[in-house]
Amino acid sequence: MKGLFKSKPRTPGDIVRQTRDLLLYADRSKSLPDLRESKREEKMAELSRNIRDMKSILYGNSEAEPVAEACAQLTQEFFREDTLRLLITCLPKLNLETRKDATQLVANLQRQQVNSRLIASDYLEANLDLMDVLMEGFENTDLALHYGAMFRECIRHQIVARYVLESEHVKKFFDYIQLPDFDIAADAAATFKELLTRHKSTVAEFLTKNEDWFFTDYNSKLLESSNYITRRQAIKLLGDILLDRSNSAVMTRYVSSRDNLRILMNLLRESSKSIQIEAFHVFKLFAANQNKPADIINILVANKSKLLRLLADLKPDKEDERFEADKSQVLREIAALEPRDLA
Repeated sequence: MKGLFKSKPRTPGDIVRQTRDLLLYADRSKSLPDLRESKREEKMAELSRNIRDMKSILYGNSEAEPVAEACAQLTQEFFREDTLRLLITCLPKLNLETRKDATQLVANLQRQQVNSRLIASDYLEANLDLMDVLMEGFENTDLALHYGAMFRECIRHQIVARYVLESEHVKKFFDYIQLPDFDIAADAAATFKELLTRHKSTVAEFLTKNEDWFFTDYNSKLLESSNYITRRQAIKLLGDILLDRSNSAVMTRYVSSRDNLRILMNLLRESSKSIQIEAFHVFKLFAANQNKPADIINILVANKSKLLRLLADLKPDKEDERFEADKSQVLREIAALEPRDLA
């Protein structure tokens, strides 16, 4: 008789629905003071197990690979209602291990396709305000890495990245990258890089509309930062942005600015070889510009002997034929320059 009453195994949809109920409970439990502590702990432990079970369905485990049909069922149910919003809202109430599981769960769900559609993208398009909530998480030391990882996965979707770039949020990264907590600052820098390199057309559009304030802040807050790591990351990212073909129009305007040239020449004189090398990759764009404004030419001419000496001594740690070829070209360009009358 005992066998007749065995509970049916839970489907992925069942687990999501139960998780949603438990998240609703967690969301309001603090406002229900009459609840027994033991009851609350029991529910939170069940919530942790469910989140771990959902993660196992999506990632598989030591005994089994993930099953496509189960992943699709879970993904559909997860985005059918506001489970993502509840999970993000309740993250502070979860223990550390469950927060890690929840972060991995959200990351995986961004990539799950159902009938060839990324339904996470459709959901976020209708709930873009969730990016505001995730952005606030950067300011909470205990949660910043979890919210930061979720944020980075969400901006894989172009519609989400565009929302962030068009909001005031993008300005906050200049401060987050310099937070005193090294791990949080590094995580913010990784997110900033993703935001400015993944979706080429969206980034080009953003930079074209916002290049004045963006590069002014980029120069003063990042390239001229007193923090060595900030400067090193910033000059590397600047090279990635300007050397991308999609940003050619922005690059041409950037290398026509004497203020930008002054900053790059200072970075070429850094004691750090890695910063010097990355600065060279941006500086060579100034030298290679065949339509240099007269004031740019005159600055290069005035500093010609110093530049030729500095660049001649600049060598990467490993032999690099491409670098040497670029350097030879830059040396020829600078050596051939003659002063110009300003119009």
